[in-house]
Parts: sequence; structure tokens; C-alpha cells
Amino acid sequence: MTSRFTELTVDCRDPERLAAFWCEVLDFKVIDRSEGKVEIGSWVPTVEVVRARQMPPTLMFIRVPEGKTVKNRLHLDVSPIDAGTEDEVTRLLGLGAVKVDVGQGSDRNWVVMADPEGNEFDVLRTLAPQD
Repeated sequence: MTSRFTELTVDCRDPERLAAFWCEVLDFKVIDRSEGKVEIGSWVPTVEVVRARQMPPTLMFIRVPEGKTVKNRLHLDVSPIDAGTEDEVTRLLGLGAVKVDVGQGSDRNWVVMADPEGNEFDVLRTLAPQD
């Protein structure tokens, strides 16, 4: 008996806005939406594929009335695949992210940022081919 990690759910005030932000960050597409809920992913899940093998989870954004109040206990890490880390940070700032200080110190090789609703995430080392 086993389970699959199929989706990560994020409570938010504006699911459409947050889904649009993360679609730009991750090159995901909207795969489902209903009242107060938007799901995005790199693929469209089917029962057959999920049962056959572990696939990347989707992100689900669900509207809730309250805003974020404390540091996330769980966060996403992203790694640029076709640019340097600093270039990716600049791109994400242009999409509406902000740099944040959660006590990580200045000697780290990653950058802590927050999405438009304040959810922290890390930009890690680049995975872009080195010339």
C-alpha cells in the first residue's frame, strides 16, 4: 500500500493572481479552475499516470478569507535552468516577488524571496549549462 504526492495546496486571498505568478515562474499552465480555486501544473494528471509512477505534483491555490501572518513552515525551492541565479532573481522581482530576510544571513548561496501574497520561497543555484 502506498500514496502519491499529487498536489501542494496554498491558501491565498487571490487564487487567480497567485496562479498566474507561479505559472510565469515555473512555466506551468492552468489545468483546472472553479469557484475560489485554481490548479496549475506541468502536466494534466490522470488516474492511470498517477497510479503508474510518481509525477511532479501540481500546485493548487484556494481562496481563504485570512491573510498570511507568520513565516511559512513549508516553502518551495526553485532552480533556474537557463540563466544565472541573479538573473532569475531579477526576473522574479519583475513578476512581483520581493526579497525577504528570514534570518538566513548574507553568506548563503541562495536567495529568499516571497511571492505576491508573502509566501516565502528560495531561488537556489542555477542549473543552466556552464559555457
